[in-house]
Amino acid sequence: MTVLLDRPIWSALATRHAALADGAGCARRYQPGILPFAAAENDDPQALADLAELARPGETLLFLQADSVVAPAGFEVLTTAPAVQMIAAAVPSPLPDDSIVPLGTADAEEMLALATLTKPGPFSLRSQELGRFWGVREGGRLVAMAGERMKQPGYTELSGVCTHPDHRGRGYARRLSLYVAARIIEGGDQPYLHAYASNIAAIALYEAIGFTLRCPMHVAALQRPAD
Repeated sequence: MTVLLDRPIWSALATRHAALADGAGCARRYQPGILPFAAAENDDPQALADLAELARPGETLLFLQADSVVAPAGFEVLTTAPAVQMIAAAVPSPLPDDSIVPLGTADAEEMLALATLTKPGPFSLRSQELGRFWGVREGGRLVAMAGERMKQPGYTELSGVCTHPDHRGRGYARRLSLYVAARIIEGGDQPYLHAYASNIAAIALYEAIGFTLRCPMHVAALQRPAD
């Protein structure tokens, strides 16, 4: 049921990513050091109270959902932005591509450096705990990558798509996105992804490989006040 994707953070942490979750009751967050994502099951007072308990004093958490984000009492809304959620029932079969290689724990530092430079979204040294990643190297240097992030029953998110600025224009983002989406489908899941609504180029790329708009999304960064 695509309703699982209305609050993808909550549904991931309540199901396939439960082992990576902190929290109880009606709110969950990824363990510190993995992702700053958090979510409540709904906006009832108890759920918001549970959510407020998840953040440390002065900590910022990120929210991504179809509903407008409701801040727990006392939390400061630092930023908000419109986004889109896209989904694919099928993608074109990727051509054989020996340049795409699996990435592992030995690549974590290099992956984090690439993500820090290109900012495809929250990323950490523990991001590989979320799912599989693949990349392209030139001269031994990691220049592009993509992988899996949130997982719900029947769905896996395509994420972390990025290319070093010195190596753009070579089709790496398209090739990697197709490759990862095809691997997700082969595994029996339906691939989906998120993009900021302002990122017209990325949305066009994803449309070109078979993704369609599922629904608008809301992104918000909320900070718990320091004690």
